[in-house]
Amino acid sequence: MAKPEEDRLLEHDYDGIQEYDNPMPRWWLWVFYATIVFVPFYYFAPGKLGENGGNVAEYEAEVAAHKAAQPAPTGPTVSDAQLLALAADREKVEEGQEVFTKNCAACHGPDGGGVIGPNLTDAAWIHGGQPVQIHTTILQGVLAKGMPAWERLLKPDELDEVTAYVISLKGTTPANPKAPEGTVDTTAAAAPTGT
Repeated sequence: MAKPEEDRLLEHDYDGIQEYDNPMPRWWLWVFYATIVFVPFYYFAPGKLGENGGNVAEYEAEVAAHKAAQPAPTGPTVSDAQLLALAADREKVEEGQEVFTKNCAACHGPDGGGVIGPNLTDAAWIHGGQPVQIHTTILQGVLAKGMPAWERLLKPDELDEVTAYVISLKGTTPANPKAPEGTVDTTAAAAPTGT
């Protein structure tokens, strides 16, 4: 009479290794068959069974709830007067210059004279020369021209400081200025003198 372990050995042999015939437990097979039977019900009623809309409606409801809880920003929270006051503060302008040198000088030049980006020292502005307009341009970027939106890359204080630095560049004379681009903004506030 053969031992039970020997009965379960398979006939084939590979490099002296024999394999047991280990069938799946019956309970596992029944769970597997039950999932096969369940698939058509799930396919025709995805998501929570018995509810209308399924996963898509549930997702859209969650997105709408998130948007309602997180309203979109309404615009810059700074005014022209606040930005001009920052531009008059030498310390803030120097901090803005550091941010400008790290992030903006590659396109606008270290002195703001323009390289790939426009010249920031002349009176011509593509997106407006008012302090809030400059701040908005920095904040939102100009993706069509390759300028990223800096609102997620810089802290709010850094955005304000780099805006103050750009305002302070108006009227300066860079070493190799790029030709004016955009329209001349005669209403743009003049760069304040540092204190």
